[in-house]
Amino acid sequence: MLILGSRIIGTPVMSLQTGTRLARAVKPVIDPGKLYIYAYELEGPLLTEKSSYLRTADIREMGSVGMIVDSADEFITPEDIIPLEELLTLGFPLIGMKVVDERHRRLGKVEDYTLESGSFFVQQLNVKRGVLRGITDTGLLINRTQIVEITDDHIVVKANDTKVDAKPSLIQQAEYANPFRQPAPTPEQRDA
Repeated sequence: MLILGSRIIGTPVMSLQTGTRLARAVKPVIDPGKLYIYAYELEGPLLTEKSSYLRTADIREMGSVGMIVDSADEFITPEDIIPLEELLTLGFPLIGMKVVDERHRRLGKVEDYTLESGSFFVQQLNVKRGVLRGITDTGLLINRTQIVEITDDHIVVKANDTKVDAKPSLIQQAEYANPFRQPAPTPEQRDA
């Protein structure tokens, strides 16, 4: 099932063992090389460690009540797992990243993303256009297959090479007629 990334922020983390709410998801920890959500930072009064995280591999199920885990034993600290510590050091902020095409034309900024709830891979980027383009365009959806490169400050996507002919040909203009508009009478028709 596809879910907007912003909908997971604030989601409760529920214990299967006790049936109680243990914490809530605050912020994703994203691996920029794979666009994979490795873990979620947690907060809540029942946490024993100040910096607690939940690996997405330890989530049993995403349900209507939230993220379901076996117990609070699933929570980890950054020092527990080396990849988590490295990803936290990177501090990759997917939200707000600039998006450009291969020709370095600015397309906008990442406003949100869509992820697969079973695998926690980012599937699409929701890109908000700039102020001028935002007036006429609603935004862009970029599929993960369109991403060419991810750098520290921007995401490069494939350029759209389709060109739109600015002047329609005469043949294209004659293909349709407005039924509500009457043709102007010719001089001969006026005289008759």
